[in-house]
Amino acid sequence: MANAVDRRYVASGVDPRANGEAPAAVARKSARLVPEKLPRGGRLIGPLLVLLGWELASRLGYLSPYTLAAPSTALKTGYEMVIDGTLLPHLMASAARAYSGLFLGVLVGVVLALLSGLTRAGEALIDGIVQIKRAVPTLALIPLVIIWLGIGEAMKVFLIFTAVLVPVYINTHAALRSIDIGHVELARTLGLSRLEFVRHVALPGALPGFFVSLRLAVALCWTALVVLELVNTQTGIGYLMNRARDWGQTEIIVVGIIIYAVLGLLSDAVVRFVERRALSYRRALGS
Repeated sequence: MANAVDRRYVASGVDPRANGEAPAAVARKSARLVPEKLPRGGRLIGPLLVLLGWELASRLGYLSPYTLAAPSTALKTGYEMVIDGTLLPHLMASAARAYSGLFLGVLVGVVLALLSGLTRAGEALIDGIVQIKRAVPTLALIPLVIIWLGIGEAMKVFLIFTAVLVPVYINTHAALRSIDIGHVELARTLGLSRLEFVRHVALPGALPGFFVSLRLAVALCWTALVVLELVNTQTGIGYLMNRARDWGQTEIIVVGIIIYAVLGLLSDAVVRFVERRALSYRRALGS
């Protein structure tokens, strides 16, 4: 039993015998300092409270349905749109645009980060260009990209790609540059080739930064899509919301907002799940 208690406190560096306190007392003190992990679904408490307050304000008459439809009204409208076949084609069109741009942005961002983070020539050629793009808002490129690619799907996917690329590159590059120099020296001592170093040292070391960037990228791909679907589009959730604005149909606008919110939360939850599995070896405050 003593050995089990000792192993329990090795990671934190706390020895319960140092000041004569029992392990249970030390554990209670640690619990006051470090918050416990939220139960499953705990992150939904805040959004659900907002929806509840919104619904109450609508039912009590503080919010006019002509100004902002109640969540219950929007859910009923969304269900009717699914049944009559109106919603799903637009949802699929939006998802195809968002995830196509996301995939390309993540792929290119990681490749550029590896080239820039692991080679001097790559950093000299790539980093400055990405930093310039970082300073230029993606939406400011819309007029120029329309001239290049027209107003079709290619323009929308390209702009989502550019929005996603920057955070993926920045965070992955920073993670690569912060790899412990001791690991680099160990790899050199073991005689690892450049490819083996990338596979066994660089990529695992960059994973925490990559997952941070992936969560940002997932949010950005949907944020950019909202605006891009207002540009000469005949399909997509943004198109439905824009058309509903012309007719004063606030319930359809709220349906679109809820869809974007749900898709964003689900995408973030998937990334969190993959991150927990990939980085299960880490002991951290939120693990």
